[in-house]
Amino acid sequence: MSLTYKEEFIKFMVENGVLRFGEFTLKSGRKAPYFINTGNYKTGKQLAKLGEYYATCIVENGLDAETLVGPAYKGIPLSVTTAIALFNKYEKELNYCFDRKEVKDHGEGGLFVGQQLKDGEKVIIIEDVMTSGKALREILPKLQAAANVEVVGMIISVDRMEKALNSELSAVKEAKKEFGIDVYSVVTMTDIISAIEKGVIDGKEHLEAMYAYRSQYGA
Repeated sequence: MSLTYKEEFIKFMVENGVLRFGEFTLKSGRKAPYFINTGNYKTGKQLAKLGEYYATCIVENGLDAETLVGPAYKGIPLSVTTAIALFNKYEKELNYCFDRKEVKDHGEGGLFVGQQLKDGEKVIIIEDVMTSGKALREILPKLQAAANVEVVGMIISVDRMEKALNSELSAVKEAKKEFGIDVYSVVTMTDIISAIEKGVIDGKEHLEAMYAYRSQYGA
């Protein structure tokens, strides 16, 4: 069976213990039938492959940028591996940078490590998942303080497609409404359900719980 890159990514997550099925209590208090633990990416091989999926997502969505921004801390390795994958797989050479938690007042100084941002520069923010939009709220003021950049999009691995605790909108839709930023995900909850239905991954016994969760919390 020939798989799409989205299906390959879902299989990759399952094989590496990142995507698991069962009953999990989320930080929100919701009981979810699946859980995504990106902390299980911990080898060079995993990161190299992960970067390829992010790079493909950028290319398939036609995003044109000069620099990848990786918010500290999880976004740092993601931005690096994505920049490498864009060059190796697509011959696209982009800059990358990441923010410091504190401004450095000695040496080269500044808030960002790597590319020093300039007015008019087109950037893509690279993150793992989006739950509340906190990472976006934290990085945007830093970007605006550094230069008048244009954020052409944000890439995450999975869009859970569920409404926030205090909104009928998902975190991805909230980001568009509040900041005018389009968030692109490598895969969505719908893609995960489809992968189970097609037999790309095991888990048909969890489908009813997945349908019920989407019906109750889907945005």
